[in-house]
Amino acid sequence: MLRRHFVSTVGAGIVALKPSALVIADRLAAYDMPRSADALADDEDFWFQVQQAFTVDRNNINLNNGSVAPSPRSVQRAQLDYLTMTNMSPSHYVDEMLYPEFEVVRRRLAARFGCDPEELAITRNTTEALEAVQLGMPLSRGDEVITTTQDYPSMHTAWRTRERRDGIVLKVLSFPVPSAGPDDLVQRFEAAITPRTKVLHVSHVYFTTGQIAPIQRICRLARARGIEVVVDGGHAFAQFPFTRDDLDCDYFGTSLHKWLSAPVGTGFLYVRRAKIKSIWPLFAAPAEMDDNIRKFEAIGTFPVHIRNPITEALDFHEAIGPERKAARLRFLRRRWTRHVAQFPRVKLLTPDDDAQSCALGAMSVDGLTGPQLVEHLMTKHRIHVRARIVPNEFSCIRVTPNVYTTVAEIDAFARAIELLATKGL
Repeated sequence: MLRRHFVSTVGAGIVALKPSALVIADRLAAYDMPRSADALADDEDFWFQVQQAFTVDRNNINLNNGSVAPSPRSVQRAQLDYLTMTNMSPSHYVDEMLYPEFEVVRRRLAARFGCDPEELAITRNTTEALEAVQLGMPLSRGDEVITTTQDYPSMHTAWRTRERRDGIVLKVLSFPVPSAGPDDLVQRFEAAITPRTKVLHVSHVYFTTGQIAPIQRICRLARARGIEVVVDGGHAFAQFPFTRDDLDCDYFGTSLHKWLSAPVGTGFLYVRRAKIKSIWPLFAAPAEMDDNIRKFEAIGTFPVHIRNPITEALDFHEAIGPERKAARLRFLRRRWTRHVAQFPRVKLLTPDDDAQSCALGAMSVDGLTGPQLVEHLMTKHRIHVRARIVPNEFSCIRVTPNVYTTVAEIDAFARAIELLATKGL
């Protein structure tokens, strides 16, 4: 394959003519291994090598990797290579060479998630993945769906569509920030269940504050009552290690352009095999595909040059190591949260507990809204973060570093918050 002969430069003057995933693997091999993930979390020499795999603009500090994260050079180059191949002879190369490779992408993702490849469909994002389940699940008038105020707006929109179209009932729960603990969320769902409840919709990682939900407990609570659970994993996959069995879920959707750093416009949908037949796809598929996971991919022509490089993103992720990556992300979050926590005007909305948080952290400053903080940080400090607002509950900023984020950038953000908290705008 033409693809396999391309190499990319990683870091001018640092390492040349080697794919970035291999650079990281080589760097790890140079250490006296094994080293624990926590022991490597603050090793700036190692993480400097990882940082050089990216092409980010260091004149802006990007602390909003939770929306869309950049891809490393190896993934960018793979995209360009596949696009070149597509344009060399589109019909022949795409149909005969690149579409068949797509099954390798499926197998690699399934292996990482811990499911059968025949249970995993490649989608364009979390919204597309989950709306296939939300809009395709058989529900009747009066059936109840329970979710929370902190679940993603497009997910609310899909359920509201079912309310208008089919007469279902959407119940929306509130829960405190910072979290009152894993038991609290489980108890709130349990208390809201009635004999009419058919579905719980819960985020694995809440996009607002980064709180990690106890998904396995919620899934088992629901299954014991004959209730299905739709899990929004948009912020979970590749941020920290877990498998399908750790969740015990029937439906899971995620985006791969967040924490896997795959090309923008990639995601996947997992549906437990026994459930596939009962879910109608968003786009029409023939009857003979009723129990085939690929029916959820029936969107017509799609850009192969975006999907096939997912394998390169998996290589990069696995070269770092999921445990080491999660440890580094937690280290970066704790570095800024522990600095700003000392100022009375600052409120942290994310629990400092490995079971409930990883990279994402949220905070507010008394007297300022999330959008005000976003504007000030960008205008005065060239720091990009994302505002998150839950009406009638809180307005905050969400801070999401990534593996390419430097300690100096984290410290610059912490100092900017210190100035805000002590001197105001």
